Amino acid sequence: MDSVNQNKSISLSDSALKRIRSVTEAEKDSNFRVYVTGGGCSGFSYGFKFDKEVAFDDDVIDFSEFTILVDAMSYPYLYGSTVDYVEDLSGAKFVINNPNAKTTCGCGESFTV
Repeated sequence: MDSVNQNKSISLSDSALKRIRSVTEAEKDSNFRVYVTGGGCSGFSYGFKFDKEVAFDDDVIDFSEFTILVDAMSYPYLYGSTVDYVEDLSGAKFVINNPNAKTTCGCGESFTV
């Protein structure tokens, strides 16, 4: 993984930083939302989206050129995690390296705590 850009509760790899920056430059006033939902083969799944709305319970993590949003329910599950962006034979996607996860599924898109 690239060097990590650390900021408060969530860190970004260089590749994630570049990808988020490129999308938010094209989508003005857009924030990058990282969240956790129930489901997936291991119990919880990660989600990512570009969002213009900031909710009242969001943790707002400012990077120099964009903002990451994490809702209050997802925050404890994601604290200390690193977001990466990978491009390989299976496609391009954001992935999470989560120190809070006890187990993950084979695809790495879901986890248990």
